[in-house]
Amino acid sequence: MTVLDERTSTTPAPEKRRTELAAFLRACRARITPEAVGLPPGPRRRTPGLRREELAQLAGVGVTWYTWLEQGRPINASEQVLEAVARTLRLDGTERDHLFRLAGLSVVRTGDPAFPTLEPATQLILDQLNPLPAAVSNGRYDLLAHNAAYDTLFPGATRPRSPSGRRNSMWCAFTVPSCCNPFLNRETELPRMVGVLRGAYGRHVGEPAWEEYIRDLAAASPEFRELWARQEVAPPRSSLKVFRHAAVGDLRFQAAYLTMPTAPECYLVVYTPEGPADRAGLEWLAAHPDSPPADHRHD
Repeated sequence: MTVLDERTSTTPAPEKRRTELAAFLRACRARITPEAVGLPPGPRRRTPGLRREELAQLAGVGVTWYTWLEQGRPINASEQVLEAVARTLRLDGTERDHLFRLAGLSVVRTGDPAFPTLEPATQLILDQLNPLPAAVSNGRYDLLAHNAAYDTLFPGATRPRSPSGRRNSMWCAFTVPSCCNPFLNRETELPRMVGVLRGAYGRHVGEPAWEEYIRDLAAASPEFRELWARQEVAPPRSSLKVFRHAAVGDLRFQAAYLTMPTAPECYLVVYTPEGPADRAGLEWLAAHPDSPPADHRHD
């Protein structure tokens, strides 16, 4: 049995976070040279980088306050003051977020986290997963990227024909007519999907894009409106997905959801065939990508 160091196991979390914050600030300050910020080198320095009073002056904060911050004292730091410190230390986005978390402040991201800029390798990874259907979606089920196998399996989401034009798997599941909707096990999966959406919505209540999405989908689908009114919340987890394609019949998949550290509000979903027949059907579709998914179409 491993014996933990007593000091590590008994140090309160806020105190430990302040200690980590102090060490992080000192390390960042040490890498900024006076010349880099337009200051003269001055006399010989005992330590590399800026002095505390120099950084405080450049950031427009009090020297005593900043000294206490670097000493790990229990003081409050506002968002505006930490932004000034982050700019002076020339922190990048990741470092700035780390600074805010150590100071006990919420990380406020710029831009729309629902539509982040995906890394160039994302599409390459999706393409390499063929013939397994795979896609990247956000918390609203908007499709941000997908591979050819996913497009063959779920064209109602990747090539929407609805007036909304939404490339969105939930919108497809609720609004494509049941006679040619590829999504079959609706009675189990749709309540779960709405529960996952409800959990994501909790982080964005009141945001116009989210409110519009919920309002439009509720207007387009009485079934969604009824499920949404239940106020049920569900965690994202692997699940069985059953699709129907006119050329090969029913296909059963296990859907696995993987988080993406560079896009925290997005996920990668990969569909793995349940059995040999499902894999054979998927391989046939990969060889015949232009096969129509239904035996008729709605205009």
